[in-house]
Amino acid sequence: MKAQGPRPARIAAEVIRQHAELVAFLWAQRDSWSAEDPPDARVIAGIDQRLEINLDALRIAAASAWPFLIAQHEDFPDKGELFAFAWMALELADGEKVAQAAEFGRLTSDDAKGLVGALAWHKPAVIGPIVRKWIGEPDAFLRFLAVSACAEHTVDPGATLARLVKDHDPRVRTAALRLAGQLRRFDLVRDVHDAFDHEDERVRLWAGWALVELGSGDLTRQELRKIAAAAGPDAMIALRALAKAGPDKDVRAWMGGLMKTQQTAPLAVRGIGMLGDRSVLAWLIERMREPYVAVAACAAFLELFPEARLETKLFTVGPEELGPAFAQHFENDVVKLALPDRVQAWWSEKGTVPQR
Repeated sequence: MKAQGPRPARIAAEVIRQHAELVAFLWAQRDSWSAEDPPDARVIAGIDQRLEINLDALRIAAASAWPFLIAQHEDFPDKGELFAFAWMALELADGEKVAQAAEFGRLTSDDAKGLVGALAWHKPAVIGPIVRKWIGEPDAFLRFLAVSACAEHTVDPGATLARLVKDHDPRVRTAALRLAGQLRRFDLVRDVHDAFDHEDERVRLWAGWALVELGSGDLTRQELRKIAAAAGPDAMIALRALAKAGPDKDVRAWMGGLMKTQQTAPLAVRGIGMLGDRSVLAWLIERMREPYVAVAACAAFLELFPEARLETKLFTVGPEELGPAFAQHFENDVVKLALPDRVQAWWSEKGTVPQR
């Protein structure tokens, strides 16, 4: 009887495709939830569990998953699809595919979120050789990826960081400044402060943020206040840095000034939630009754009282529930709002009645 060799592995193509699609979908969902203000750690943890289950399926499929990962990125070159492709390239240590993922990332308009996410998901030992190679590359985009990976894993690149915080590329320099603050690299305070002369606002923002982390917030308050008050895309980062920089009395006084106009009042209301003072609940409840600051008041409430997330009856996504003024203000916008009367009753049931 003729000896038989090992039977070829049978691949359930449709199953692999579904797992690849779920990986892309779940990671994109995770990234979006992480950007919520404030993020819900409980929801994110649940997504992570589901995501890991589907990643296990791709691990089992190994190289057999490549055609599906390539096809879905070609069809939908979004952040989730890039995450799935890059994650598998790193999982199999396929240098060619990793390089291809980097090229895909270079074409994105979101700083290659999916690729950075894949670098974050893998353990440092897995991505270490790639990061060490990229961090010294003349290609600024590869340096940016390397510094971003270090930040995701809180890894100190040592003396190299002193060079990177002065990098000529704004994106690399921004990432390096953030890492310097994250690592508490006090030896780089002077270089971080020098970044305030940079023409790029994000470089100045993260230099200010880093100085706060390094205990030198007094050097950066003016710049951070300017960025926050402009109410641009980085306002929340600047606002949180200011809240941490203190002193509390000065921060509250500055926020009081922001309350004088409807354009900046939402920043002040949101900032109050960053100070960690639960005694402001009565004041926040009153702000929940004012359409132009209601969204900020809800976010501030959730930051101060994260346990309230489980009480779904306290919130609505239908502005009309709060009356005609809210319906008119938000029109067709879908926003999460707190219901002030229910929040008041909820807190009363907990044994403390906030004073009006």
